[in-house]
Amino acid sequence: MPDFQYIAREATGRQVSGILTASNQQDALNSLAARSLFPVKVDLADQAKAQLKYSGRRVRARYLSIFYTQLADLLRSGVPLLRSLELLNKQSNNPALKQVLEEVRGEVADGTRLAVAMGQHPKVFSELAVSMIRAGEEGSFLEDVLKRIANFTDHQEELKNRVVGAMIYPVFLTTFGTIIVSFLLVYFVPKFEPIFARMSERGELPWATTTLLGFSAFMQSYWFIMLFAIGMSVVAVYKYTETTEGRFKFDQFRLNAYGLGGVVRSLAIARFCRILGTLLANGVPILQSLRIAKDAAGNKVISQAIG
Repeated sequence: MPDFQYIAREATGRQVSGILTASNQQDALNSLAARSLFPVKVDLADQAKAQLKYSGRRVRARYLSIFYTQLADLLRSGVPLLRSLELLNKQSNNPALKQVLEEVRGEVADGTRLAVAMGQHPKVFSELAVSMIRAGEEGSFLEDVLKRIANFTDHQEELKNRVVGAMIYPVFLTTFGTIIVSFLLVYFVPKFEPIFARMSERGELPWATTTLLGFSAFMQSYWFIMLFAIGMSVVAVYKYTETTEGRFKFDQFRLNAYGLGGVVRSLAIARFCRILGTLLANGVPILQSLRIAKDAAGNKVISQAIG
């Protein structure tokens, strides 16, 4: 429950202030009335505002890796799940993760399974992590799965940093080159248009020069429309990939991409086989193991094929 900071007056008129915990503002007002205090101002505490501000935002991979590792260690040491989530929530210094852990703990306390509770926060816990945790709960090897997710998260973040580091220079060159070419088209090419005017009237101007001058004129008049169209296209593609059909098409594209498809396919199959083998080794029936492990592949196309 969030904390509320209040300013109130006693029956004698003396002003008092403090912090109390309540489920909502109305409960906070009722609590003050029960203590014979007249509320002047009741608002969310600064920490609660920060948690609300960061609610729904993504959490960096290094914080998630630490969370998975610590939760695995606590469970392996015999600490109950609810107590473990409470301890990790208290010691977390990331506002977004702290807010999510508080909600997950509340859902687990109400009888929801850990995988289901985490699955309600897709921006924080990936589908792969949720699927693996579901498999760990079904096969009673949750601690091992959490350790495996932590290692996978670390490796994925390391690979991401390497890719980003390798892409910085090409992206810089591409961006800088695009800016220079756009500047030349908008400000430099039009200065040569009077020189080619007579050749254009006689029809002696090469088609490449005519195309260049036409594109330059278009850029001068409609550059803002081009920027808007590019931005809307990026947003539309991103929104489409968040849908079920869009995610399936995107995973299909990754499998068929030249040079990348083999890596994506091998990684997905390796995840599936690793989870399937662990489930079978822990006595889970084959059909149930296939149902659980297919989601751990992390690719909708392969998951559908396994299903």
